[in-house]
Amino acid sequence: VSVGEVNAIRTLVSELKERSFDVVICVTTDTGLQRAKELFGHDHTITRYPVDFSFSIRRFLNRTKPTVIALVELEVWPNLVGMSFSNGIPVVVINGRLSERSYRRYKFARPFLQNTFSKLSAIGMQNELYASRVRDLGGQNVTVEGTMKWDNAVVTDEVDGASDLAENLGIDRSKPLVVIGSSTPEEHNLLLSAIPEQVQLLCAPRRPEWFDEAEQTLAPCNRRTSKERCKTSRFLLDTFGELDKAYSLADIVVIGRSFAPMHGSDPVQPIAFGKPTIIGPNVSDFEDMVHLLTEGEGLIQCYKDHLAAQIRELLEDQNKCETLARNGRAIIASQQGATRRYEQLIMDNTP
Repeated sequence: VSVGEVNAIRTLVSELKERSFDVVICVTTDTGLQRAKELFGHDHTITRYPVDFSFSIRRFLNRTKPTVIALVELEVWPNLVGMSFSNGIPVVVINGRLSERSYRRYKFARPFLQNTFSKLSAIGMQNELYASRVRDLGGQNVTVEGTMKWDNAVVTDEVDGASDLAENLGIDRSKPLVVIGSSTPEEHNLLLSAIPEQVQLLCAPRRPEWFDEAEQTLAPCNRRTSKERCKTSRFLLDTFGELDKAYSLADIVVIGRSFAPMHGSDPVQPIAFGKPTIIGPNVSDFEDMVHLLTEGEGLIQCYKDHLAAQIRELLEDQNKCETLARNGRAIIASQQGATRRYEQLIMDNTP
């Protein structure tokens, strides 16, 4: 659908290419399409996911002539599934996820969905809870394979281009830097009030329509795509594909969309970079990952009222930062391997 799913398939696409698959990547959102072009545009065809009308699906299938279709997470559209089934094209779900809110909506259409789910060749889900929900909706051939998002985490202390980003924005490498990734407007205000005066702040908003408002909130700030620079401790990353660079520069990372009434963002990559990471209470899209990381003391979860105290504690306690990094990296290593299983699922259902 969007950036998260596109990022999740990075390793899988590479593996399929090694097996001589010609991969066509279909994305729904503008930001997802942009990210797909950055990651895969040189080697693969990138296109928009077709609207689920019979005529558009028919045209799409005739033009791409797929051998197998893999739906990332659970984008099960009736016409695509039905027409693929009629044409003998296997459709599999990979990295499947079905949140409680989606499950409640889907239950109202259960009689209709049962027919659609029965036409799927295989359904690979991230955990047993998601799998049981899909089975209840009529899914067959359902297995639990884990989440690919663990596999894309690169454990490293250096990221190419990070130093150039710091120089371009005017970040002082001798002073502490807090980075919030995939942030929302209300979280920008929250971070401004939560960080000590001498600490630098970099915000990377989740959506382009939030960039201008973020610039006003952080003013005076240096904006990545602007040529104007001033002496400041506030920075705005208004590009996509550079968040890893920002994370690698951070002394502390805060995960966006988790302190706002949304559904959280992926916390794994900054942890893989060895950064002490804080996430808020709203993490419904990443419940399993957050539970494992917090239980294993590789991630701090707190309410917004406690965020300032947590940031101050980490700034003052290097031992705690190192412990978080060590524990988090160990948990990531223990959870990796799902991409290979989804690759095999695709291979097993390829004619």
